[in-house]
Amino acid sequence: MTAAGENPATSARWRMLAILCGAVVLSFSTWFSANAIAPDVSRAWALSPAAAGWLTNGVQIGFVIGALLASLFNLPDLVRMNRLMAASAGLAAVSNAALLLEPGPVMATLCRLATGFALAGVYPPALKLVSTWFITGRGLAFAAVIGAITAGSSLPHLFRGAISGIHWQTVVVLSSLAALVSMLGFLRFASEGPYPFGKAVFDPRQIGKVLRDRNVALANLGYLGHMWELYAMWAWLLAYLSAAYEKNAVGTATDASLLTFAAVAAGVIGCFAGGVLSDRFGRTATTAGMMIASGTCALLIGFVFDGPQWLLVLVVIVWGITIIGDSAQFSAAVTELADRSYIGTALSLQMGMGFALTILMIWLMPHLAAWLGGWQWTFSILAVGPFIGATAMLVLRRRPEAERLANGRR
Repeated sequence: MTAAGENPATSARWRMLAILCGAVVLSFSTWFSANAIAPDVSRAWALSPAAAGWLTNGVQIGFVIGALLASLFNLPDLVRMNRLMAASAGLAAVSNAALLLEPGPVMATLCRLATGFALAGVYPPALKLVSTWFITGRGLAFAAVIGAITAGSSLPHLFRGAISGIHWQTVVVLSSLAALVSMLGFLRFASEGPYPFGKAVFDPRQIGKVLRDRNVALANLGYLGHMWELYAMWAWLLAYLSAAYEKNAVGTATDASLLTFAAVAAGVIGCFAGGVLSDRFGRTATTAGMMIASGTCALLIGFVFDGPQWLLVLVVIVWGITIIGDSAQFSAAVTELADRSYIGTALSLQMGMGFALTILMIWLMPHLAAWLGGWQWTFSILAVGPFIGATAMLVLRRRPEAERLANGRR
């Protein structure tokens, strides 16, 4: 079944989705570039784990600021989306490359803030641009974009792990060059589709309406549970694996980087699986299932710290798949549940709250590890979020308004 006016024979929308996702992968290689080299930079700059965490948190803060400002001034409607994404990718490349100047902890954090600010001009516009090409299958299309973000976020770990003896500066150079290539891709090939989604305007006066919408509130609670876990795991998995390998003498720093890459990159599988399952079986069932699985992995990860090695790898990969597989579906749910008069505000508020929560969790993790005397049991706290989020989505599932989700599939 296709929407009226949508030609199922055309391949244009899939071609555009592939082009867009390829450019997103390259641009988002700058997101975790500092995180991937944190062990090397920490030694070079004598950083504590908490201070190193701000190299990641700076990106989160910059992204929140950039996303809210872009929505407030409605930049995707004032500037052609491909040009906005191209300019943003270029800024991300420059601010990322500034790390090569070895500016010190404070200035490096500011550079990372600028990188996050820039990437806010890529992520939300990419979702909006995709929505102009897809009416049916939007859940899968959104999942593809989130999968591209996931793959891009994993690239620095691949750069560091795949080349033996690589210097941290090389990781920065490669990720900056990738962002420059993405800038050209956005500028030359990305274009708006035949089904404009309409203006997604952020209006602070509408925040009260969004917060009072019980259905949107439940979807947002699910999203917050998801975000409680996601970026803290992505940011500190390398530290956990490095500690496990060092204690048990079963691998090297290169092995830890490669497994971190594999875990984050495996999330691409989860994103597509989440998109297919969500469009077929429903948003609430898929998101709740993914969160229950990922929360269980957060509880199990401490028990496999000492091996066996195959079980550690299995838990880490399954966690990588399930921790991101539901992400796109929360945005899709808001577009289906919220009143169209404040859908832009609802999306912006959801994203702003979610990424603000990641700042707290990324900051908390090394402090908790220090208090617990190591990384083995630190990830257990992450299980709280997805279990609360799953509960919220199951409550939403029982509400009659859930019929608006995924063409009635809840």
